[in-house]
Amino acid sequence: MRLPRRPRLLLPVVIALVVIVALFFLFSGIYTDYLWFDATGFTSIFSGVLLTQIVLFLVGAALMVAIAGGNMMLAFRTRPMFGPAMFGGSSGADRYRMALDPHRKLIYIVGMALLALFSGSSFAGQWQTWLQFVNATPFGRTDPEFGYDISFFMFDYPFIRMVLNFLFTAVIISIVLAAITHYLYGGFRLQSPGVHASKAARIHLSVLLGVFVLLKAIAYFMDRFGLVFSDRGFVHGASYTDVNAVLPAKTILAAIALICAVLFFAGIVRSGGMLPGVAFGLLVLSAILIGGVYPALVEQFQVKPNQQGKEAPYIDRNIQATREAYGVDKTEVETYNAQADPSKVQANGDTSVSGVRLLDPSLVSSTYEQTQRIRGFYGFADPLDVDRYPDSTGKLVDHIVGVRELTGPPQGQDNWINRRLVYTHGYGFVAAPGNKVDSSGLPDYDAKDMPVIGPLVQSTKLTEPRVYYGENDTAGQYVIAGGNPSRPQELDYPETGGTGQKNTTYTGRGGVPVGSFFNRLLYAAKYGEANILLSGDINDNSKILYVRNPRERVQKIAPFLTLDGNAYPAIIDGRIQWIVDAYTTSNDYPYSQSESLGEMTRDTSTSRQVIAQQPTDHINYIRNSVKATVDAYDGTVRLYAWDNNDPVLKTWSKAFPGVVRPAGEMSAQLRQHVRYPEDLFKVQRYTLSRYHITDPAAFYSGQDFWNVPGDPTQGDLNIKQPPYYLTTTMPGGTPTFSLTTTFVPRQGPNLAAFMAADSAAGDNYGRIRILRMPSSTPIPGPGQAQNAFQSRFAGELNLLGVGASSVRYGNLLTLPYAGGLVYIEPVYIQVAAGGGQEPYPILQRVLVSFGSKIGVGRTLEEALHQVFGGEQQQQPSEEQQTETQPEQATTALDTAIAEAKKAYDDAQEALQSSPPDWDAYGDAQQRLQDALQQLEGATGQGGQPTPSPTGSPSPSPTGSPPATPPATSSPTPTPTGTEAAGTS
Repeated sequence: MRLPRRPRLLLPVVIALVVIVALFFLFSGIYTDYLWFDATGFTSIFSGVLLTQIVLFLVGAALMVAIAGGNMMLAFRTRPMFGPAMFGGSSGADRYRMALDPHRKLIYIVGMALLALFSGSSFAGQWQTWLQFVNATPFGRTDPEFGYDISFFMFDYPFIRMVLNFLFTAVIISIVLAAITHYLYGGFRLQSPGVHASKAARIHLSVLLGVFVLLKAIAYFMDRFGLVFSDRGFVHGASYTDVNAVLPAKTILAAIALICAVLFFAGIVRSGGMLPGVAFGLLVLSAILIGGVYPALVEQFQVKPNQQGKEAPYIDRNIQATREAYGVDKTEVETYNAQADPSKVQANGDTSVSGVRLLDPSLVSSTYEQTQRIRGFYGFADPLDVDRYPDSTGKLVDHIVGVRELTGPPQGQDNWINRRLVYTHGYGFVAAPGNKVDSSGLPDYDAKDMPVIGPLVQSTKLTEPRVYYGENDTAGQYVIAGGNPSRPQELDYPETGGTGQKNTTYTGRGGVPVGSFFNRLLYAAKYGEANILLSGDINDNSKILYVRNPRERVQKIAPFLTLDGNAYPAIIDGRIQWIVDAYTTSNDYPYSQSESLGEMTRDTSTSRQVIAQQPTDHINYIRNSVKATVDAYDGTVRLYAWDNNDPVLKTWSKAFPGVVRPAGEMSAQLRQHVRYPEDLFKVQRYTLSRYHITDPAAFYSGQDFWNVPGDPTQGDLNIKQPPYYLTTTMPGGTPTFSLTTTFVPRQGPNLAAFMAADSAAGDNYGRIRILRMPSSTPIPGPGQAQNAFQSRFAGELNLLGVGASSVRYGNLLTLPYAGGLVYIEPVYIQVAAGGGQEPYPILQRVLVSFGSKIGVGRTLEEALHQVFGGEQQQQPSEEQQTETQPEQATTALDTAIAEAKKAYDDAQEALQSSPPDWDAYGDAQQRLQDALQQLEGATGQGGQPTPSPTGSPSPSPTGSPPATPPATSSPTPTPTGTEAAGTS
């Protein structure tokens, strides 16, 4: 039935409109991307990637259509002259042909278009492989098996495999389409007896099958080089079986496949199926026997009975390649006795211990929130970051730093104008020395409040505290800033008096101008928001800011890099800059061990879900080749070449010249804040847990393999302890800002090794040193140190955690000191209260362990004095702890408990006042400390568990889930700080 005339005329119009709208949205997406890259100054990346993708798309589409479409057309044109009846009788193919033949041109065009679309898109997706191939840079090192430069395996081999895969796909599709066409148009029939084919069909299909087998011969030959990535043996890389069985087998199979290809081509001149049948059978049989059975026999009867001896040379290759690929080949390993006598050590005057960082960035984030958030629509990253800033004497001290970022408009005020035009940015930089707190146990901020004040602000000359680009701003959360300078409407920061807020107008160079109707129309289409087009608050000065997360911003500009999971803020040249570490990674380094990047970097402080993943998560090569910065105010991105010797970075620099700047252009202040990246360190410690062993026989036995210990402060030993930034002193060295970690044996909780990487920019940057503990003498590991702390001071710590409070353990730090190892752990009390406020921890105790001595104090000095001074206390053995029984409470004990209860109640009352009375709180805490000391003397046990002052059982040392403590709605006045953890 035919449609009426008018609907038939409207249908093309509707289709045209749909196509136009779809093309407009496609254009808006591409053009707004161009505008974004133009605003950032990286149009060369946009045009370079887009042009490469277009060319590859066209080449892939054209080749696929030419090969597959050409063969299909050839099959049609060589159809039998007398039609399908030439073989006698009709078949089911006739019905299909009669149904499809009237529409064959349309079917052909649509089919080829779809084929071109999919093949072109697939080919375009390999733009990185192509650019690395055409810009390949030699490594200057050769692989041990074939003697080829490493660049062949890193850049050439992946491209060759890509081309082979494309050709295989094209030939297979051609065979299928040609066979269908010949079948439909009578070129051959499947009828008894056998297959009847015309000469043209036989020749055509024989050639295609011959080409397929010829490609298989080439693939067999290229597979030989792929053996350097084999996982057949004890480790990755070509094993004994690969080199002595699979390698010759691949060569033989390539020759056999070449012979079989000739036999298929022989079908051109000789009819019948004998030669193709022989070729097919020979190919399958040789693949099974030579390619499968023979290597399996060698593995079973030669290798497995003597695996250690047979695999030793290939394990050695793997060890050398893995250490080079992961950048740990220059790691320094030394034996460290760690058996110093605490009674012979005087630590009080040594700042390498007394100046250690105590504030835990993963715990005090909530403390920053409650004391420096100021308004509920601001927030801080969790965890915070560790950086270095000078103190009053000019000495660099570890600081806990954070940026006050905007989380969104207040509840009930979340409309389009507020979210996009008013609440546009965060404000302020907050920092506190990591080695000191004030009299209340709170961070002693040297950069705080709004506007930002403090000695650190003065020393760094911070002039622009506004944060338009930050970690809390996801890629989809755009804002429109700029507007009318004479009538500012962007909330800058809350203030007292007047309207209660100070407004500003964005004047940065970042962002895309949206003053023109055309740009507003494009972004209205991009975000599906008509207000962008209609709002009267948007004028010629307005700019739209998006992709504001520093990591996402760098990733968009440099998609060929892998980014570290943590960007950190720093004050550089008077502005807040985000520093992002970027890596060049690959999974194509010959003989190197391939591992999951997510698994290698996962610990209690890391979630790989927020990290941009590579096409595959597995890598076997990594370099920290680029340091990137993102300006928090205007979003300016700069990429600096940090590793000039990395051939992968040199390759990308050829592909995109001028994008990565020389490291010499980094300012002195930026270099001061560069640090060794966490993810690289985690990858390297994962690698060194096994590859600290360089002897193949010892590596095979695996008895000296290590593990990264579980985090004892989290209660889940299956989650790795994170590495810690802190200033430490290695034997024979000076105090250095380092990234540190510990190892334990594969079996057992004792300490196996301590590892540190120099993190400050300089001649020793990236120097990795490992202190190996003696295997014959047990040295307590982190878990054992944590158990000793909790056993020794359970009573005192439980007393701190009475009522609604809970005990929170900070990062357990390990430092080499005076020929031994000292464990330092801060203990926080997380006080909960009502009123809808959130709990936050306050530093109350410091635990120290050195050898057999342990101590506790309100300050680090007090704890150190107990360990190294006169009040040394021997850590009880497990047997002594088991045999010790609680004493009967005395009058002195009751008095101490009562005074502790009173001090605790006074502290709670001080916290619950509005605003909190920090002076009264500090006084109550001091009285609580005195009561606890009396309690210790009354028990005569030095900290045995005691009844809770409330009369109820004491909470466990780990504490119960915290309730909600008081918070402030305005800046919390910080009392005059006293060093509660030593001087810097």
